[in-house]
Amino acid sequence: MTTITELSQLDPNGHYSYADYLSWSLNETIELIKGKISLMSPAPSLDHQRVSWQLNGLLFEYFRKKPCRAFAAPFDVRLYDRRKSVAANQDIYTVVQPDLCVIRDVEKLDPRGCLGAPDWIIEILSKGNSKKEIQTKFELYRESGVKEYWIVYPFEQAVHQFVLDEEQDQYRLLAMFAGEDTASPHMFPDCMVDLQEVFAE
Repeated sequence: MTTITELSQLDPNGHYSYADYLSWSLNETIELIKGKISLMSPAPSLDHQRVSWQLNGLLFEYFRKKPCRAFAAPFDVRLYDRRKSVAANQDIYTVVQPDLCVIRDVEKLDPRGCLGAPDWIIEILSKGNSKKEIQTKFELYRESGVKEYWIVYPFEQAVHQFVLDEEQDQYRLLAMFAGEDTASPHMFPDCMVDLQEVFAE
């Protein structure tokens, strides 16, 4: 079997599983979205990295003595439709690398990352990936059962907070934070995220 080391060796219209993904040795960072290859954006902007660093620090301080686990990209999260509960590697067709994620059930963690939906995901938008984050991942995270999803807009210095309504199987916009607000996750109400600090230059 030929080792895959270049994207050009893969069929952009092909359908791949997590088992395939594990066999590749690519320089590029990619995600699999329902079996389709999705190239991640080039190196994130300075604003993206600054916001990620600030959020990572705040979450580290909050979660370090709690049973939950928080991770920053690159960190593989394997997702599947929670209504089907398919978990074998060959049946996983989606692997993403959220900017930040929090997992309460540590049984989902293994040496390769997280198998199943994190409880809270934060995606920090770059100018070139807003469509993917807002549309594709929004539906993907809903379908897989991510309970809380934050979309962070560094240039607008804003955060949109979505919470999964499991009865309706839909995200509802719980809050929009901006500027000097203090944001708080629905799942962890005592976790205070000072946006003035997050967006500070």
